[in-house]
Amino acid sequence: MGIVEEAHNVKILGSGTRYIVLAHGFGTDQSVWKHLVPHLLDDFRVVLYDNMGAGTTNPDYFDFDRYSTLQGYAFDLLAILEELRVHSCIFLGHSVSAMIGTVASISRPDLFAKIIMLSASPR
Repeated sequence: MGIVEEAHNVKILGSGTRYIVLAHGFGTDQSVWKHLVPHLLDDFRVVLYDNMGAGTTNPDYFDFDRYSTLQGYAFDLLAILEELRVHSCIFLGHSVSAMIGTVASISRPDLFAKIIMLSASPR
């Protein structure tokens, strides 16, 4: 496991050939997907992670300047995909993570086959 995976509590579940990334909303962590994940395991490799400052992420990694904008979180998402060698994924983002996925896709549109926004935050 790499430093990015460790810092964000990355979990990869399932046996499918396609990747789906589930990104939680503000004030929650990856556990919000516990009822959806079992339905995806046969068809996808499910990537779960916690945004920095959520769940059990290490507070030593939190940088107020980096995370003062969504760009810092988007860089983290891209780093996770790079470390996992994900070349294309479906991204499902809830709340603020929908916007994080959108920001990340502007930098690397090739990594995102689809973006699903669930109750996306407007900013």
